[in-house]
Amino acid sequence: MAGVYTLSAFILAFIFFGVFITTEAQTSTPAPDTISVPCALRSNTSCSECLQNVTCLWCTPTKQCLDYPVKNILPPRSVCPLNDARWGLCWVNFQILIITMSVLGGVIIISILVCCCCCCKCERVGNKREDVKVERQTRARKSRQKAKRTEMQMRHDEIRQKYGVAKENPYARMDDH
Repeated sequence: MAGVYTLSAFILAFIFFGVFITTEAQTSTPAPDTISVPCALRSNTSCSECLQNVTCLWCTPTKQCLDYPVKNILPPRSVCPLNDARWGLCWVNFQILIITMSVLGGVIIISILVCCCCCCKCERVGNKREDVKVERQTRARKSRQKAKRTEMQMRHDEIRQKYGVAKENPYARMDDH
């Protein structure tokens, strides 16, 4: 169980680090005059110069700065292969980003399922323990009630015998004397 919590803490720290890095990359935007330059004019320069504008995509082998194809989620292979495409940060390519995000998503889903299963299992074990405890208390209560009932019956029989009202046959009717 401690391993699940350690794994969850590691995943949360990794996600926080990723958000922090992307936020830091997005907050360091240049002055507005450099953003207004079209992406095509930044070709044959450097990746970092191209990616100063968030609408640009840098293709490493051709050294082209292209407008990001916003109609597609991922740039098509005809524009630039995923392994060579850079957007946002020069050191992150799309292929590694997709693989990393898929693995992280899978790990998060699996860890959530494991946590849910562990919680449900622990809850069921707790209920079984509680059910056994309640059953034991019920049996003890019934045995005490039975003992009290027999004790009360014996006392009533003693009183009947003392006053001569004792019945030989408990099911026989009493005659009026």
